[in-house]
Amino acid sequence: MLPDTDPLHRLTAPERPATLDLAAIRARHTALLLRRLWDGDRARVDLAQELGLSRSAVSSIVSELMAVGLVQELGTRSGSRSGRRATMLTLNARAAALLAVDLGASHARVDLLDLRCRTLATRTVPHDILSGPAATYGLLARLCGLVLAEAGVAAGEVALVGVGVPGPVDYATGRVVQPPNMPGWDGENVGEALREALGYGVLVDNDANLGALAEARFGAHRGASDLIYVKAATGIGAGILLGGRLHRGVRGGAGEIGHISINERGPVGRSGNPGSLESYAAAQVLLALAAELREGRPSALPAVPTLADLTRLSSSDAVARDVWQAAGHHVGVAISTVLNLFNPSAVVIGGRLALAGEVFLEAVRDTALARTLRINAGGVRLSLTTLGENVGVLGAGAMLLGHLLTPAGLPHLYAVSARRAAQPQCAGAGAPAPVLAASVALGSAPAPAARSTGPPSAGALAGPAPPTAPPSPS
Repeated sequence: MLPDTDPLHRLTAPERPATLDLAAIRARHTALLLRRLWDGDRARVDLAQELGLSRSAVSSIVSELMAVGLVQELGTRSGSRSGRRATMLTLNARAAALLAVDLGASHARVDLLDLRCRTLATRTVPHDILSGPAATYGLLARLCGLVLAEAGVAAGEVALVGVGVPGPVDYATGRVVQPPNMPGWDGENVGEALREALGYGVLVDNDANLGALAEARFGAHRGASDLIYVKAATGIGAGILLGGRLHRGVRGGAGEIGHISINERGPVGRSGNPGSLESYAAAQVLLALAAELREGRPSALPAVPTLADLTRLSSSDAVARDVWQAAGHHVGVAISTVLNLFNPSAVVIGGRLALAGEVFLEAVRDTALARTLRINAGGVRLSLTTLGENVGVLGAGAMLLGHLLTPAGLPHLYAVSARRAAQPQCAGAGAPAPVLAASVALGSAPAPAARSTGPPSAGALAGPAPPTAPPSPS
């Protein structure tokens, strides 16, 4: 399920407001058609029936998408009615490229993705976020250049850049707001700065929000409409997906679970709140706890343990096991609050703490479920992420496609795809293997209208220049 960043894309024929002009309606149908193709593992769909359009209207839209290289034919198959043969279609995943950036407290990663969020090239390097914005932007620009060169992708084939940062982000502007774990970044407009450095439109969000998008699209709970993703590492945050939509709050600060007080008389964490979850379970706190518990006890942990030591020995060393059971208990207390507030179908834990495995997860489950009302605990699935270190870049890709496959994003996607399709050396390139292709059935129709390389509603939509930020979610 693609993140629903534009509720109007879901309009069906009976629901269309009478005030919408035909160009706007066509743009929404075009975006919906592309979303159906992006959901490639779905059952075959009769697009004309699903969109509430005639087959000639659908053929006209498909013809335009094929002209700019966004859609390809895979062949035909026998139709289910009256022996009609149907054309099999697939999204051309190489019609444009995406740059996905995952910024952590101690690393920077850039992936070049196709339109199915498959990695074409990747670079990850150690990086201290405390080195500041200027050093970070310079590093990201170099990494972007490296992945483009490795994949042999021209700069003009990139549609957008998506960035996840480990702090609160005002999603409408791309500005970081008072990030507890990012001193020196308060007020920094990451989206605007990277747009100047890279020359592309940039979307920025909190890394936990992107984790929720990744889990809902690519994870073990794919398709879940009510899902919470908890990223537990140097900081602890949550991404909240409700009814298929990411809940960011008024400015983007929803999900700061690490700053919830789980003990009002507890120690003061970096947020300044007494007894916050981060003051009990953030990575640096666990290292101090491990050193304390190790005194006078046999342990394979070194005198100054690292988080990697703790995760490696989580099930085999008694001290490490005690650390993870304590951490899981504290995280479970906070998650019980989340369960009682939102009643999700799944809670997924990621970040470096998730590498501790079942010892940590069992402690989270035991505490969370014991403190949650039965109506909210029944049926909920608590699990560790299966996406590993890829969750950040996958979430960034899902965010970008959530914008591009809307009426607001289509003109720019058309422009990038058409530019690539016009390059002679790209003729026939990028066709996905049939075994991976997402196909949708399109019933046969009269000859389509003349092809156009412009977006279906160019006069009604914003121009093709990449946006600095998407429309604020409603």
